[in-house]
Amino acid sequence: MKTAVVALFLAALATPALASGSHAGGHDEAMAVGEPGKKAQATQTIRISMKETDDGKMIFTPNTFKVRKGQTIVFSIKNAGELDHEFVLDQEDKIMEHKAVMEKFPEMEHDDPNAIRLAAGESGEIVWKFTNDGTFKIACLVPGHYDAGMHGNVTVAKK
Repeated sequence: MKTAVVALFLAALATPALASGSHAGGHDEAMAVGEPGKKAQATQTIRISMKETDDGKMIFTPNTFKVRKGQTIVFSIKNAGELDHEFVLDQEDKIMEHKAVMEKFPEMEHDDPNAIRLAAGESGEIVWKFTNDGTFKIACLVPGHYDAGMHGNVTVAKK
């Protein structure tokens, strides 16, 4: 049984979603959502709060954003809740694949330029350059958080 779990974990790490800048260290491969940006080139800062609500929901405030293709954004993120939360930016299919892996391995550590995990009260930032137009997702992939409402959309418009 233990061997099967390890094999499943290793297979999950080899998936294209994870090789495209998540977990497997494949940061050299281009991501559809864009690439890490340089803070000096940022043209906008978007402040985001992550928290739980009294009615059991988990939310990003705001949870929808509109940016321009080619724009570099600083996402200034504050965990105003009482639980750990993540901010992950990616294509919807990649988010859903990553979510499934996180449900199997909830203690998985991340070192991805498009994601940050923050403990209660912590703040951090992601600097991101949007190189393609389209609609992308933000999500908290801590098990149960996405299903409790912690996700949203980033719409990238052509210049």
